[in-house]
Amino acid sequence: MTEPRPTSTDPAHASAAASAPHEPGRYKPQAPWVSTVGYFIFFSRWLQAPLYLGLIVAQLIYVVVFMTELWHLGEQVIGSFLFPESSHYEFTEATVMLAVLGLIDVVMIANLLIMVIIGGYETFVSRIKVDGHPDQPEWLSHVNANVLKVKLAMAIIGISSIHLLKTFIEVGDLGSGDAPDIEGSDDYTWDGVFWQVMIHLTFILSAVALAWIDRMSLKHAGHAKNAEAPLEPQLAAH
Repeated sequence: MTEPRPTSTDPAHASAAASAPHEPGRYKPQAPWVSTVGYFIFFSRWLQAPLYLGLIVAQLIYVVVFMTELWHLGEQVIGSFLFPESSHYEFTEATVMLAVLGLIDVVMIANLLIMVIIGGYETFVSRIKVDGHPDQPEWLSHVNANVLKVKLAMAIIGISSIHLLKTFIEVGDLGSGDAPDIEGSDDYTWDGVFWQVMIHLTFILSAVALAWIDRMSLKHAGHAKNAEAPLEPQLAAH
């Protein structure tokens, strides 16, 4: 039969034990090779840096594409005034609108590239020390993986909207056979237009789901922070 463990009846000892903070479990220090592997994995994030540099080159290519399309549009407009009888420079309002929508499409894809380059580098590679800079983007101050996903989803919806609007302009009255014959336009069918609309709606639902997940994660993070906050001591009622 075992004897009960003696307990201390010293009030000072009991008070000190009650007020002592809870110490987390202590672990043995890591072995040198474990720390080396951890640092190697941590520094492997720099392998993504060439990828973002490649996206900067893609951004430059889109600048060239934009200037080329703008030059062709200006050449078409000026040629229509200088040579009104020439069929080569003939254009309609729908043609100009499609060309402008093409320029807007290039700009929105360039904006998407900027968000991926800056936001992705800031989130997954290294911090960009531009705090307090007058040209710092507003969204960069609170960028994280969730915010970046929502902004990318919104940018993709904008690009999809431009393509859908171009489709509606080129289609015209598809059922009556009076669709305008626009030079350089594609041939559309009911099934093609239907699936393009469905894909656009899928993008919208995906963005709504990402925004809802981000909001729920922020809500749970706020509740956890409030639960960890120390409670004020309450005075004993007399």
